[in-house]
Amino acid sequence: MRRRFLSAGLLACASVSLLPASPASAHDFRVGDLVIDHPWSRAVGASAPTAAGYMSIANRGSLPDRLISAETPMARTVEAHEMSMTDGVMRMRPMPAGIPLPPGGTAWLRPGGMHLMLVGPTGTFVPGGRVPLTLRFERAGTVTVELEVASAGARAPATEHQGH
Repeated sequence: MRRRFLSAGLLACASVSLLPASPASAHDFRVGDLVIDHPWSRAVGASAPTAAGYMSIANRGSLPDRLISAETPMARTVEAHEMSMTDGVMRMRPMPAGIPLPPGGTAWLRPGGMHLMLVGPTGTFVPGGRVPLTLRFERAGTVTVELEVASAGARAPATEHQGH
């Protein structure tokens, strides 16, 4: 059975600003058997049409799960997307069924691959700031993470370190 990836916005919360950065950087979150590591985004201006959310989601359980929706007060909607290279042309396609998380597997959401598209940012994403993002999973339930905002050209979050 296919599930539709629900794009949900919180228009009533459109005036919410970025959470202040804290000196200690929390970079992993847990819900059920899932571990969400290093959630981050790039800096964008208030007039940007989109922003993106990146992270890894590891399923440490024995049953499959799926990211079925996400929402943030900092964008009108959030959609799962995947980029791929076909005949030398970069293509992006929506993932309406969500992001599958097989048992023992990890979904890597990163630039140039799977990611969460934050459509219609409602404010500026400032380097060092944080963007709240609520993730809803088919089995594990719901968890709110914070996307750490890196510089506009970053390829990885500023707090990511080797060997972790």
